[in-house]
Amino acid sequence: MAVDYTVIVVYLAGMLAMGWWGMRRAKSKSEFLVAGRRLGPTMYSGTMAAIVLGGASTIGGVGLGYQYGLSGAWMVFTIGLGLLALSVFFSARIARLKVYTVSEMLDLRYGGRAGVISGLVMWAYTLMLAVTSTIAYATIFDVLFDMNRTVAIILGGSIVVAYSTLGGMWSITLTDMVQFVVKTIGVLLLLLPIAVVKAGGFSEMKAKLPTEYFDPLGIGGETIFTYVLIYTFGMLIGQDIWQRVFTARSDRTAKWGGTVAGTYCLAYALAGAVIGTAAKVLYPKLGSPDDAFATIVKDELPMGVRGLVLAAALAAVMSTSSGALIACATVANNDIWSRLRGVVRPDGEAHDEVKGNRVFILIMGLAVIGTAIALNNVVEALTVAYNLLVGGLLVPILGGLLWRRGTAQGALASVVVGGVAVITLMATHGILANEPVYYGLLASLAAYLVVSLATKPTDAAVLAAWRERLAGREPELVSEPVPAHQ
Repeated sequence: MAVDYTVIVVYLAGMLAMGWWGMRRAKSKSEFLVAGRRLGPTMYSGTMAAIVLGGASTIGGVGLGYQYGLSGAWMVFTIGLGLLALSVFFSARIARLKVYTVSEMLDLRYGGRAGVISGLVMWAYTLMLAVTSTIAYATIFDVLFDMNRTVAIILGGSIVVAYSTLGGMWSITLTDMVQFVVKTIGVLLLLLPIAVVKAGGFSEMKAKLPTEYFDPLGIGGETIFTYVLIYTFGMLIGQDIWQRVFTARSDRTAKWGGTVAGTYCLAYALAGAVIGTAAKVLYPKLGSPDDAFATIVKDELPMGVRGLVLAAALAAVMSTSSGALIACATVANNDIWSRLRGVVRPDGEAHDEVKGNRVFILIMGLAVIGTAIALNNVVEALTVAYNLLVGGLLVPILGGLLWRRGTAQGALASVVVGGVAVITLMATHGILANEPVYYGLLASLAAYLVVSLATKPTDAAVLAAWRERLAGREPELVSEPVPAHQ
């Protein structure tokens, strides 16, 4: 294992070095939170694919392939579909808004009344997303070093918190690009073909497994529908995803770069399912489907390659974890803390803005590590996060983008009614039930339509300013000094 250990240690040291280098570039709020809105197509595509394909997509995607066969690809497939929909239909308009958070977009569209409540919902989502990614370190480090769960979470989480705090989005962008390359080589180019060969090829896999393992809809229509509701729609409105859209150099980059990333996700989904199916042939009686990834890597790959593939798993987890962490800290600082204090800093205080956001990343990072240590059930935590996000925020966000008659009162009612419905139904039907997101979404939609139609239309001046921002004709409200290196 010495070669594998060396590969992993070099990889982790590289992540910290990227964080230090990113710190030298992040001199303003825009650079720290959205990489100066300067990413070109290659960097944008790679980093967007990196953040959406995390531990759940890699370890969980292989586990679903082990359990259901090729139809296990549907969870990650719906993530790719969501990213494609966001990129083709909404990303150009989102990029032109020149905001930092989803709540800022809601304030622009509705006149500045939904920020704190929508911020609280988005904060809960991003926090739980970061927590679930951080928990996944325990699985990887256990395979690598037979490490205690708590120590593994602290080690992996501390590295992500360190490079995220140092350089913000610049560090995360640089590390995500490396993680995208490592993930592509480790999972698609190495693990996928080796797993299929070790299982005897597709003909041998078909001979040894039931036919439903090769049925594209074998996982069930209701499950696929739920995945679409949670993950496809979740991709449209998550702060972690929008914050990457804000990094695009132009609306064209956001549209076409995101389309490339979404297409990559579809290929990654199929690869994970095939790897899981091969693992079922090789290890038909594993204790848990989620053990499939670690088992096939540990037992079937040669040294060095094994270290690279485990580094790919770490890359998948770290990219999602760091993206969720900076999103969580951005929302906590800009949408909740600053609004509750009533503080809006002058544009010239860019250095203080960087310091403030850096402190919030550190605080949120410590909270994420502590919560991850205390929490055991990853699936339940992730389900709570996405149920709240989709049930509480999908309707007012898409309504604001698509329906002129939507009002601030309607948006606020939609967030509150949808959020309360989701929480109530999770308490009565169980966290993993489908009903909370189904009925929570319907309740949110009904509240939005009824209250919007029952209240005065949004002020014409607010709508006019909104249309100007959507068209990219109004300069960004925050004018920041240009760092010397530009």
